[in-house]
Formats: sequence, C-alpha cells, structure tokens
Amino acid sequence: MNVDARRPLARGRRPVVRPAVHGILTSGRQRSSGQRMDGVEFGFEFRAMGTACRLRLAGCSESVAQRAAERAIDEVRRIETKYSRYRDDSIVSRINAAAGSGRPVEVDDETADLLDFAARLHAVSGGLFDVTTGVLRRVWDFRAARLPDAAALAEQLARVGWQHVRWNRPAVELSLPGMELDFGGFGKEYAADRAGTLLLEHGVPGGLVNLGGDIRVIGPHPDGSPWALGIAHPRQADAVIATIALPSGGLATSGDYERFFDLDGRRYCHILDPRSGWPVQHWRSVSVVAPACLAAGSLSTIAMLSGDKAHDLLRSQGVGYLTIDAHNQIRQELPA
Repeated sequence: MNVDARRPLARGRRPVVRPAVHGILTSGRQRSSGQRMDGVEFGFEFRAMGTACRLRLAGCSESVAQRAAERAIDEVRRIETKYSRYRDDSIVSRINAAAGSGRPVEVDDETADLLDFAARLHAVSGGLFDVTTGVLRRVWDFRAARLPDAAALAEQLARVGWQHVRWNRPAVELSLPGMELDFGGFGKEYAADRAGTLLLEHGVPGGLVNLGGDIRVIGPHPDGSPWALGIAHPRQADAVIATIALPSGGLATSGDYERFFDLDGRRYCHILDPRSGWPVQHWRSVSVVAPACLAAGSLSTIAMLSGDKAHDLLRSQGVGYLTIDAHNQIRQELPA
C-alpha cells in the first residue's frame, strides 16, 4: 500500500477572523498593487504551531499576494486550533478525554480523513508510525536530559498501539484509560498542503509555504527555475549541509537534532519507537521529496524509525530522499 497524499485530504472551513499580515518585497521593484510583478517575490512571516513560519509568493500582484497570504495563514491557524492537544476545546482533546470511557466520539469529515490516513500510515509502516505514541512524552523529558524510569516507561508503553483505537467512521474510541491521539506527526505537513492549495486557488502561481521546515512548493519562480531549499546540518547549528532544488511538491525532514539530549556519548531524540518507547539511533537526518508535504513528512518519520531498511522503504514509495547517517555520510536519490 502506498502513502498517496498528492492532495490535501479535506478543504475545511475558512475562519472569519483575519490576522494582520505584513508583506515584504524581497526582490525587484515595487509597482502598483494590482499589477502582476514577475520579478518580485513577497514574504509573509508569522508564528503558528509552535514554530516560525513563512510564505514566499511570486508571479502575482501585491494585492493578490496579500489576500492569498491572509487566507493561507488563517487556514494554518484554523488547523492548529482544531487539532492542538494543548487546547481543551480541540477535537483531539475531546477524543482523548473520552479514552477508556466506552463512549465513542463522532468526528467531522476532515478529521475522519486524517484518521483514515493515520490508519494507512500504521499499516504501511508495519506499526512504526503510530499516532498513539504521544503518551511517551510523559516520561521522556528532553529538557531535564535524563533517562526515564523503566517502570514508568512500561506503564506508558502499555497505552501505545493503534490496535487499541476503535475506528468505525465517523466514530472513534480509545479503548484504554490514559490513551491519547496526537496528530503532531503530520499536523504541520497537512497545514502546509492546505495553505498551498489556498494560495493556488487565490491566484498565486508560484511560491512556497514553510512551516518550521515542513515545506510545500506550489510552483517555481516566474522564470521557471526551482526553489533552492537548504537541508540543515544535523550537528552544526544554523549551517546547511545540502541543497535540494524543487519546482513543486513537498519537502520534509526528520532528524535527531530538533529535541534531544546527549548522555554518556549517546544522543536521545524525540523520535520514539512505538515498540520499545526508546529514541531512534540509526539516522541523523532523513529528508523526503514527495508530491505533497503530508506524504513527505510521514515518510521521513517512518524512514527514521526504519533504520537500515529506510532506503528500501522510500524507493518502494517512489519518493526522493536524502539521508545522513551517524558518520555524516550523505546518500541521496532525488528527482531529476
């Protein structure tokens, strides 16, 4: 079964409140706001989903860019509000609050599509990608830089497993008390795709959405050239180890350098194996190029969890990739 995510799963509803957006001309000369400016790019920066975000738009007028950016940013924030585990009023929190109660929670079509996607990911990965692993953060404290107590880890690990999710669309039930769903494994990627779709629908032919490194490219520069996207060096802060040229599609990177601590010469990162509850070790970084960011992000995480089988997995999915191993050796198979 392939992870087919060429298009976002659902369109969703646009919120009424519009955030203030600041437009920045990054190249070329300013002209009248209604005139298309092929040599001009517009940048819009904002914060969402706990990270710095940016839109880069090209091949349209300033007024088109402004309106499209407002709608794209609204969409990102709508998705954050709806699926954040930090909000008591989110659908994810409602599902989690009912865990072990025997009461299913009915969900809307958008959420149902995401749950279907989570089920497919679990099957494709042989159980490695599991949206119930969020409970493990209760025992892994990366700020404190200490290993979890074995008994405490075992207690939380018993609550992990998609097999404990009773999913009968449109009703979902977490069968064990203390279980949780967490869409953090693909939430930003889904939002990036949705934002990209709205930009295209509102007349922006080229540009990209960058949500903390999860990227959706909607089209090339006006001259047809691809966007040059840097891959972070996994051991040198603010350094780029490689560049990927992408005219359209999604790019996402999973790595052991985002949330981690080092102890006794070993790195412990936030990507946790649902079978053991322990962090992955094999790869320092995996970047995936796919038709959509949702597929790229999901597969980069699965590849990190797959160890030395990662390349075979990614080839079987027909996606491009760039991996960095424990010796900083790069291996890549990218679209021409």
